[in-house]
Amino acid sequence: MEDRDDEVPDVEDRKPRESLEIQALVAQVGKIMGMDIWVPAADRTRVASSHNNSNVVYLETLPLHYGDEPLKTIEQIDVIWIKERAIVRAFEIEHTTAIYSGILRMADLMALLPNLKIKLHIVAPNYRREQVFREMRRPVFRQLSSGPLSEFCTYISYDNFRELSNNPLLNRMSTDVLEDYAEIAK
Repeated sequence: MEDRDDEVPDVEDRKPRESLEIQALVAQVGKIMGMDIWVPAADRTRVASSHNNSNVVYLETLPLHYGDEPLKTIEQIDVIWIKERAIVRAFEIEHTTAIYSGILRMADLMALLPNLKIKLHIVAPNYRREQVFREMRRPVFRQLSSGPLSEFCTYISYDNFRELSNNPLLNRMSTDVLEDYAEIAK
């Protein structure tokens, strides 16, 4: 029987807030690195109350001018790091939802704005790693006009993101450090 994306091990059922904690951690790391942070309006209060993240101020509006359809897609991305009115990194946290929903949102972003060259990341628990890679290798995600999604979108495990967040020199690092914690779908 093939693994289904919507099946979640029982152990994860006992941690329903872990995805919010990771979303807050991604926001916090970005803030420490000097980024402005976007979190969807519907998530802000819950994310701010997770992981002692109340000190991170979220953007109320996106300082981007891409048109209505792209903005509606961008506004739904779980965490966006912005610097000088430009998206630097975008993150989808995939805990219990179907993995393809986050990947599809990233693919939509690349399809709507094919000239946008930013790094995209799916952040998920270790046990979902192969599911992320399997979805990213689907033919539809290899056929984007901007190139295969796997060239722009990587996987970062919760554990790797936690490890990065504990680096005492984080405030002196470039966002390129994420490449040391990310994995590429092959």
